[in-house]
Amino acid sequence: MSLWREIPDLEALNAMQKNTIGELLDIRFEAFDDHSLTASMAVDHRTHQPYGLLHGGASVVLAETVGSSASYLAIDTSKYYCVGIEVNANHLRGLRSGRVTAVAHPVHIGRMTHVWDIRLTSDDGKASCISRLTVAVVPLGEQPPAR
Repeated sequence: MSLWREIPDLEALNAMQKNTIGELLDIRFEAFDDHSLTASMAVDHRTHQPYGLLHGGASVVLAETVGSSASYLAIDTSKYYCVGIEVNANHLRGLRSGRVTAVAHPVHIGRMTHVWDIRLTSDDGKASCISRLTVAVVPLGEQPPAR
C-alpha cells in the first residue's frame, strides 16, 4: 500500500521549486516508489563552502526539501499543511562535484507529526550525509508550532 494520497507528479514538484532556494541550488525531484521520494542537488559553486566542499547547510536544505515534500504528498492538503520543526544531519563524507542524491523514507507517519530518514549519497553511491526531519501536520487556519 502506498504512502501517497495520490500518485506523485515529479513535474509538478519540480515546478514548485521555481523562485525558491530549491531552484537556486538546482534541486530536482527524480523518482518515487510506494514508500520513498528521491531528489538530487548540484554540487558546485552554488553549494560549496569556502574550501570547495559541499556545504553542510546545503545538504540540510536538500534533506528538508525532499522530506517536507514527501510529507506534503502524504497529507490531505484540503485540510492540512505541513512545516518542518526539527532537522539534524550527520555529515559523513565531503563532496566536491557532481550531484548529491537524497532519498526520504518514513520513520513515523502520525496524525500530527511525520518523521523522515533521509540518506544523501554521491554519484558513486557512497553515503555523504544522514539526516532526520520532523514535520508538524497543522490544520489549515491554525498557526504552526513555535520553533
